Amino acid sequence: MAARYIWWKTPEEAITRPQDIIAQVMNMGDYDDVRTVNKAVGDDVLRDVLTHTEAGWFNKRSWTYWHYRLGIITDVDTPIPPLPVRSFLK
Repeated sequence: MAARYIWWKTPEEAITRPQDIIAQVMNMGDYDDVRTVNKAVGDDVLRDVLTHTEAGWFNKRSWTYWHYRLGIITDVDTPIPPLPVRSFLK
């Protein structure tokens, strides 16, 4: 799965950052891959990946879906947190 979702690195390089693979599957994965990752790591790890992700790993649609799916946001009146952004000034 690493080679399919982190194609710009070798699988050996990609596996050193499993959170990147998980984020890519959450953002772009097909149903079977998402289920496989979810079963392998559980909702708590998916929540951790979502809340500690880097800018650019999620699109708006996936970002919104996963906040509801993982129970981070449970009320439709609660706004979804903004996507992470890159900043050159820290």
